[in-house]
Amino acid sequence: MSTILLIEDDQVTANLIKFLVLRQGHTFHWATDGNAGLEMLFKIQPDAVILDVLIPYQDGFSVLRKLRGDPKTEKTPVLMLTGKSEEEDIVGALGLGANDFLSKPFHPAELIARLNRLLL
Repeated sequence: MSTILLIEDDQVTANLIKFLVLRQGHTFHWATDGNAGLEMLFKIQPDAVILDVLIPYQDGFSVLRKLRGDPKTEKTPVLMLTGKSEEEDIVGALGLGANDFLSKPFHPAELIARLNRLLL
């Protein structure tokens, strides 16, 4: 069992991901903005983070920079999940240290497959 942190401001997306993650037997935590996400990240030390780019207060790129810049979280696997799917968004996220990138809308089975790969 792994602990997954989702940082996502959309309730519908969060509910779907919560269902998928819990069905896999993982523990699920959810933050709706970048500030709350960072606070929760450092508090619970999740096994993986699913991170949206377009979130309030601090966008996903800022969160990722801070996550990668701290020795406690620098190796935490991060799956970027966002509606932003331009090449510059993908390259930017991977350049900042994201482990994977998935565009919305997404297929639930693909999300779980990518998440499970990060948890190996």
